[in-house]
Amino acid sequence: MKEDYYEILGISKSATAAEIKKAYRKKALQYHPDKNPGDHEAEAMFKKSAEAYEVLSDPNKRSRYDQFGHRAFEGGGGFGGGGMNMEDIFSQFGDIFGGAFGGGFGGGFGGGGRRTVKGSNLRIRVQLTLEEIANGVEKKIKVKRKKLAQGTTYKTCSTCNGQGQVTRIQNTILGRMQTSATCSSCGGLGQIVDSKPANADAEGMLITEETVSIKIPAGVVDGMQLKVSGKGNDAPGNGIAGDLLVAIEEKPHETLQREGDNLHYDLYISFSEAALGTSKEIETVTGKVRIKIDSGAQSGKILRLRNKGIPSINGYGTGDLLVHVNVWTPKSLSKEQREFFEKMNNDEHFQPKPEKEDKSFFEKVKDMFS
Repeated sequence: MKEDYYEILGISKSATAAEIKKAYRKKALQYHPDKNPGDHEAEAMFKKSAEAYEVLSDPNKRSRYDQFGHRAFEGGGGFGGGGMNMEDIFSQFGDIFGGAFGGGFGGGFGGGGRRTVKGSNLRIRVQLTLEEIANGVEKKIKVKRKKLAQGTTYKTCSTCNGQGQVTRIQNTILGRMQTSATCSSCGGLGQIVDSKPANADAEGMLITEETVSIKIPAGVVDGMQLKVSGKGNDAPGNGIAGDLLVAIEEKPHETLQREGDNLHYDLYISFSEAALGTSKEIETVTGKVRIKIDSGAQSGKILRLRNKGIPSINGYGTGDLLVHVNVWTPKSLSKEQREFFEKMNNDEHFQPKPEKEDKSFFEKVKDMFS
């Protein structure tokens, strides 16, 4: 089981954004690879701390994590905060280290001011049926993304000599002053395109269509966003590919209504079925089931089918299917039917006689949520 992100950073669940950043910086400096060369445990903690910070520093991700835990980011290709490598960390959070390690980048991870570029993210929507949400599903989606064209080569930027920064020394009234700025020729990459195919853009990129497999865990909710790491646009040079952000869209179901992890089904029966009792076949997200309606069923009765709802994305069991029994009143009657009901109108068996066990509407609603 994955460790709790708050425990990794050593903070409470009510921690402010400033407290989260301060706690991460402390952990990052403690386990930084430059400070712990060859220490695999320190490297693992360095990555765990970055993963925790990536989620908790983002208000939307933090909200989903607080509600669903690690299940909110499960799926193929590294959803949510998972799947971060060292270049991801230094690219996204290098500024947090300040000057503690030569500009914030460890040895072997782009020191000397060179900028590590991450490709832009792509966003798509995926529509899911209730059945797919209940059981989990793997979707294969065609995505158009920028990829580095085969044959593209780079050379060291002559302006900054591969450093990504240009240093200038100026004489001022206070003496000589040294300033550094991002190289305008290479944009901080330290390299520029040397050669590329004729059909590639200025950065050596081509737009290609790729089929991406997305594993969507059971229990996702409408509006939830999942992430497939590295399936966005490529970055030039030795940059990091962006991510594919997948927004979940729940398709309306013909007969079932979702409420959290529970499902609701309206079942209509006739007067005679209510009086005599009957059995009915109803649809669930895992197939059809037959239920028994006892004789004397009252309109408004609720039958609870345990574990026939939606699995909790946080792993807290499965919701129920609530069957609402409605006695259908005919809007038109034949002459014979009208005569029958007129005869029964004063029959004692047709007079309302609520019993103690026949709960009111408000009591039934209260039981539903208890």
